Amino acid sequence: MVEFIPLLFFAVVCLALMAGYPVALTLAGVSLLSAAVGSWFGGFDTAFVALIPNRIYGILINQNLYAVPLFVFMGVMLQKSRIAEDLLNNMALVFGRMPGGLGISVIIVGMLLAASTGIVGATVVTMGILSLPTMLKAGYKPSLACGTLCATGTLGQIIPPSICLVLLGEVISNSYQQAQLNSGIFAPDFVSIGDLFAGAIIPGLILVSAYGTYVVVIALIRPADAPPLQHQHDSPAQSALFVALIKGLLPPVILMVAVLGSILGGVATPTEAASVGALGAMLLALIKRSLNLKILHAVSIETMRVTSMVYLILVGATIFSSVFRGFGGDSLIEDLLNNLPGGIFSAMLAVMILIFFLGFILDFIEITFMVVPIVGPILLAMGVDPVWLGIMIAVNLQTSFLTPPFGFSLFYLRSVAPPEINTADIYRGVVPFVIMQLGLLLLLALRPGLATWLPSLLG
Repeated sequence: MVEFIPLLFFAVVCLALMAGYPVALTLAGVSLLSAAVGSWFGGFDTAFVALIPNRIYGILINQNLYAVPLFVFMGVMLQKSRIAEDLLNNMALVFGRMPGGLGISVIIVGMLLAASTGIVGATVVTMGILSLPTMLKAGYKPSLACGTLCATGTLGQIIPPSICLVLLGEVISNSYQQAQLNSGIFAPDFVSIGDLFAGAIIPGLILVSAYGTYVVVIALIRPADAPPLQHQHDSPAQSALFVALIKGLLPPVILMVAVLGSILGGVATPTEAASVGALGAMLLALIKRSLNLKILHAVSIETMRVTSMVYLILVGATIFSSVFRGFGGDSLIEDLLNNLPGGIFSAMLAVMILIFFLGFILDFIEITFMVVPIVGPILLAMGVDPVWLGIMIAVNLQTSFLTPPFGFSLFYLRSVAPPEINTADIYRGVVPFVIMQLGLLLLLALRPGLATWLPSLLG
């Protein structure tokens, strides 16, 4: 019975999180309380607690994590400079007259916004405010409109530069080095965040294509669910339309290429590229005459809020993982995974199922810092490719934003949706997109090269 104490501890933490207590404080508080109780009964070594300050200090001086506030700043600045609004309006003019064209426009703009910001909440809220009323006015079925918007927002999880990939890259790299050290390799290789960025490009584009194909097919099969926009007599000329599209499309594309290209090309680290992105976002806002002290203050406050949340959760998760290991949780999980029939396949399947169902109740940050540090070294020691593992987890974590009851994309859209939209419409709408995400997960399992080919090509 004693050997199952780590699982009991994990269950207590999950129950406390489900009760609605603050994530960071719950992870830290329940962990330290459990450590105190365990130490009192002689079942916990306090040396694991003594190491926590050093681990927290290591987090605070980790230069890779400096990219988080910079990417957040870039995303919020682009949101408030209304670049997405201009792009959506122009894309709707170009594609709106074809069946499902408005949905295609939303997906393309959402992809670019996700690639520029990497923040799911910002993308869903922005796209919900800008496009949901237009889609409903055009006659789109509420469930289809809501599902498209929610799913498009989650593209920020997989399309680089993504905050999820930055955090996941750091965890995967640490897990990979730990797995090598445990195997007696004292000059371990590492996995860079750039490797994960490169590995996510092809799966991200596949997912965008799947979303677009689904909307077009629905528009062809059931035209009433996704009708084209009505023809306007005062429609602009083709040349003017092209110029407007280019003006709206070029800024975010250039910024995305500059940020991502500098990372993949080895010219800049993720933190340096994020700095370029933050500066580029300010320049774009300045060109649009949208940059002033009020906007700069609002962007800075939002950046501080999001960054503080991430770092506090990271500190809480560090305390949790230390206490979990102190109870022997890492050894228990290792034994469970190694003793599964089917070897690597069964272990990987079990971890993916666990992450998927945890996504029903936990946020992606919590799963990244709670679960991945525990299972990552075990899977990597079994010979799993670290880039492939990272992309598989990232795609799986996408579903956590769409799966009830705590799918955050659902709540983000609910907060800005008109009163006539029912919560049931949102829930029904996301089901096909969750299936598509799981389909991508299966495709990556069958064809790992989709995630590993580009990183290996770039070296």
